[in-house]
Amino acid sequence: MRNLILAGLFFLTPLAAQAQTPAAVEHPMLHQLAGQVQPEQMRADITTMVGFGTRHTMSETASQTRGIGAARRWAEREFQAISAACGGCLEVVTPSDSVTGPRIPTPVEVVNVVAIQRGTGDPNRVIIISGHLDSRVSDVMDFTSDAPGANDDASGVAAVFEAARVLSQQSFDATLVYAVLSGEEQGLFGGKILADYATAQGWRVEANLNNDIVGNSEGQSGVRDTTRVRVFSEGTKTVETPQQAERRRYNGGEVDSSSRNLARFVDGMADRYLANFDVEMIYRTDRFGRGGDQVEMLRAGFPAVRISEGAENYDRQHQDLRVEDGVHYGDVIEGVDFDYLAQVARLNIVTMAALANAPASPLGVTVEGAVRPDTTVKWQAVPGAVGYRVWWRSTTAPQWTHSRWAGDVTEIVLRGIVIDDYFFGVSAVSDDGYESPVVFPGPAGSFLSERPAPTPAP
Repeated sequence: MRNLILAGLFFLTPLAAQAQTPAAVEHPMLHQLAGQVQPEQMRADITTMVGFGTRHTMSETASQTRGIGAARRWAEREFQAISAACGGCLEVVTPSDSVTGPRIPTPVEVVNVVAIQRGTGDPNRVIIISGHLDSRVSDVMDFTSDAPGANDDASGVAAVFEAARVLSQQSFDATLVYAVLSGEEQGLFGGKILADYATAQGWRVEANLNNDIVGNSEGQSGVRDTTRVRVFSEGTKTVETPQQAERRRYNGGEVDSSSRNLARFVDGMADRYLANFDVEMIYRTDRFGRGGDQVEMLRAGFPAVRISEGAENYDRQHQDLRVEDGVHYGDVIEGVDFDYLAQVARLNIVTMAALANAPASPLGVTVEGAVRPDTTVKWQAVPGAVGYRVWWRSTTAPQWTHSRWAGDVTEIVLRGIVIDDYFFGVSAVSDDGYESPVVFPGPAGSFLSERPAPTPAP
């Protein structure tokens, strides 16, 4: 009877315009989780991180009070304390690698600190939140000067810890991973180590929410805006093959990668569960000419987005601590708006919980209908789904606008909907109304990409 009622909800006004979310079923638990975020706890976390003086990737590692070594050992202790509070629900690991590069002239061990909360139903399906622990000043090679890194990116790390504190008190079908990364400023090494670890574990990573520079609400102009956060997402997949690119260029998919539809999902979560806080979707992998750790996840074929504050203040990024002509430079804690940061943390938490409770995103989505007045959409059945929703939108529309409940089937014919005029997708729905992101047909939109072949050793 519960499933029949749910189906009835989806049959209402099937052709009416609607975003993917608000979802047909609202979940009080997500409101409750959002309400558990504590800005003062994140202030304490950032105060501690700033207190290490510098967290530069090449800074000292032996000291217990200064440098990247002390910072990552503290991060490990924090995860262990969170795990103790949930009865040992987190497995804490420290994947690492010895790296060199243009910004690391001699070998340095880059160490990530990662906490894993195993899913109870589909533990191989993984949702990741990440932020980077390392910091820098004006000279990227200067590893001795104080580099507080309060916003870039202690704010992201604080969001990771807060997500772990809140979500570890619940259980989820999918696995949640909380990742504190290093080496970002020197070449995205922490993101590469995380991607390699995920690949080695055989994880099906359905989402990486990379939080980088998420704590400031006052832009370069001095105007304060606490109402928006940007979510960057790639349009076409980094791992797309030449054959897949040729197919996409002909049939579409330039704005429908798994990462782009993940960003749409995040946008929907803000609309549904956060007051006066909006996601501004940016159709770009990252800020112009800049990068973050999500780039390495994309290179491994995983869906990933970058979450960043709505208005950056560049005087507080990658700057020596100084005052010039009355202007204060440097990434100090005074530049962090903790109420704003709390909103970002809430967005991450409700998104992770919704994804982890929903069925996996459908695989094998295809669409047919050439020289026909109807469109046929097909997909593979997903464990835990009681039914599926088929979506379509104008080829110039930024969001999914129309949907129809298909029920517990793997094929639907949309009568009178001409394939040439729309883009199509499918989402999977659980018995309690949690819904996966929409999946665009074919390799262009699949949440499970072909992995690139490993680079041969020289």
